[in-house]
Amino acid sequence: MLKYIARRLLHLIPVMIVISMVIYGIMELMPGDAVQAYLGVGSGVTAEQQQALKEQLGLNGNIVERYINWMGRTLQGDFGRSILKRAPVRDIIGESVWNTFLINFIGMIFAFAISIPVGIKSAVNKYSNFDNFWTVFSLIGVSMPSFFFAMILIFFVGIPLKLPLTLMRDPMLVVRGYPSLWAEIVDVGRHMIMPLIVLVISSLASLTRYVRNAVLEVINQDYIRTARSKGLSEKVVIYKHAFRNALLPIVTLLGSYIPSLFGGSLILETIFKWPGIGNTLHEAIFKQDTSLVMAINIFYAVLMLAGNLLADISYALVDPRVKVS
Repeated sequence: MLKYIARRLLHLIPVMIVISMVIYGIMELMPGDAVQAYLGVGSGVTAEQQQALKEQLGLNGNIVERYINWMGRTLQGDFGRSILKRAPVRDIIGESVWNTFLINFIGMIFAFAISIPVGIKSAVNKYSNFDNFWTVFSLIGVSMPSFFFAMILIFFVGIPLKLPLTLMRDPMLVVRGYPSLWAEIVDVGRHMIMPLIVLVISSLASLTRYVRNAVLEVINQDYIRTARSKGLSEKVVIYKHAFRNALLPIVTLLGSYIPSLFGGSLILETIFKWPGIGNTLHEAIFKQDTSLVMAINIFYAVLMLAGNLLADISYALVDPRVKVS
């Protein structure tokens, strides 16, 4: 197992180099001037000062030289300084990733806690009213864009109930200071309600169908009929035999969800102005913050590759028939 993991990690090195070259090339093709975006309109900075700033930001030289300089700094753990936030990129990403992880981790717990029992019950009671309801719900959820559902939720739920619609904390409370830790937790929780509902319901639509199909495929197998013929209770047959063997495709899905815990949702975070990694990337692209955009996209690439590796390793842990070699 350890040799397999080490070999896979070595294979990731050339993949990451190619990904970084493609992303850097796309950033260079974007119109505009990063130095002007940093200085702002009417800064009155001389040409010499602009050139010095280019050298400070690592934007001097041709594209090959700039890429090599960027790669050299990145390998040393220096991701540069953000034009947008006027702070080290490492600090910005650390704070944004934590905010994204907080809401996505809670959302994933709710989504899987609801979708697994619902999917199992839908599979066991195939074509029942319960199954038909969740089938329609899943079709609507998959077909409806998350931003459209967010707008509907804001109009019909958020505004009538006077729930916070943007940001992660109340700016006035941040300025005055929270009287206690519990007051801060309550404030963050209130701001989290709206994006969390959109996140959970959007995930439920696909998760429920995925679990249902996985269990349906298993309960039609011969060994399930054999277990029932032995007189085992339906609960034991479903949850001990059927669900355990249906875990393999579910583990694959879980492996793809783990990177999203840190990767966030650009659209969802932008709508609710949640200060996560997705919203930070959105702002950095418009400000042509090359260092921040590069660091976030490389972070995304590492997450996806790590998720695939984790899913492959999980196969062997869940299903003893799968051997990693």
